[in-house]
Amino acid sequence: MASSQDKITVYNLADLKNTSDDAIPNYLNSLGFTQSHRLTDVRLALGYTAFALAAACFAWDYKFGFDSTKHLTAAAVALYTLLNGLLTLWVCYVERGTVYVGTAPSAAGGETVRISTATKKNVPTYHVTVEVTGKGGKEVVETVKVSRSFTEWFDGAGRFVAAPFQAMLAGSVGVIGRADPKRAAKAREEADGPAAYTPEMLNVLAQANVSVVGSAAEEATGSEAAEAKKAGKRRKA
Repeated sequence: MASSQDKITVYNLADLKNTSDDAIPNYLNSLGFTQSHRLTDVRLALGYTAFALAAACFAWDYKFGFDSTKHLTAAAVALYTLLNGLLTLWVCYVERGTVYVGTAPSAAGGETVRISTATKKNVPTYHVTVEVTGKGGKEVVETVKVSRSFTEWFDGAGRFVAAPFQAMLAGSVGVIGRADPKRAAKAREEADGPAAYTPEMLNVLAQANVSVVGSAAEEATGSEAAEAKKAGKRRKA
């Protein structure tokens, strides 16, 4: 994920989406959510199995020749086609653009959230769908859909600003709001009044983060210089 110091091209929709997607697990895991990697693990297993099958097919064809392995190769091709078909179905109908699955801490209710995201071509809008499953159950008890402009959490220079992005999630999804009440309260204030984060304020927040890092670096450099000066004096004495 791009930090507040990193910049992306604000006209690149893929960069905007990917940076926002990467921010979701970072935020929710910091709140105590337990992330599940099952969807990714299955996709990787299917992909790597298909790759291993293709590599094995090449190896035995190279060593024994086509004529002696053609029946085995034909079976391998059929199995490879099946695996890739399953992978396509898994990505399209099971994952469905999912970027995060995790369980909330018990204090926040213990529900499981599944978050999928999408964008439309040439439209800088971030579409988020959150499915909430009840504690200990498999039935979806709530579905939340949110669509927001990327300009709400990217400043003019292309820096990602976490605060408004996190407030959007906490204010829209009850289980996330219970895990982060401060962000949820901030989102409610924005809903009741004028927008809390104007483009100018986003720039200020991003610059403030950069300044904090810069100040820390200057202090460290100053300390090193002072130590070097003291060491020089001791050598002269």
